[in-house]
Amino acid sequence: VDLVESGGGVVQAGATLRLSCTASGRPYSSSVMAWFRQAPGKDREFVASIRWGYGTTHYAPSVKDRFTISRTKSENTVYLEMNNLKTDETAVYYCARGSSLSYSPKEYQDWGQGTQVTVSA
Repeated sequence: VDLVESGGGVVQAGATLRLSCTASGRPYSSSVMAWFRQAPGKDREFVASIRWGYGTTHYAPSVKDRFTISRTKSENTVYLEMNNLKTDETAVYYCARGSSLSYSPKEYQDWGQGTQVTVSA
């Protein structure tokens, strides 16, 4: 499955941004679609995930209550709405597909090319 992200950009702290990730084919109902991010010099970290079929979501504690992950099945697209962005959330954001929920990027089989999000003060 090919994944293509879009929606990144440069915003000021406190702004809202919505990322999109479109899959080339429909994910299996049991698939987990996730967003990760990687800042310069840091490891790739889990942000949020959604079970394609049931829509069950999980969030990293640092983004819970500010970020929302959702999906539109008919468009094979996953979204990440990010509210009240902080400067230390500047990173490349990646979409990923896996067969089970995991906070480790190693457990995900398909990855997008990433989209840059820059949050300025």
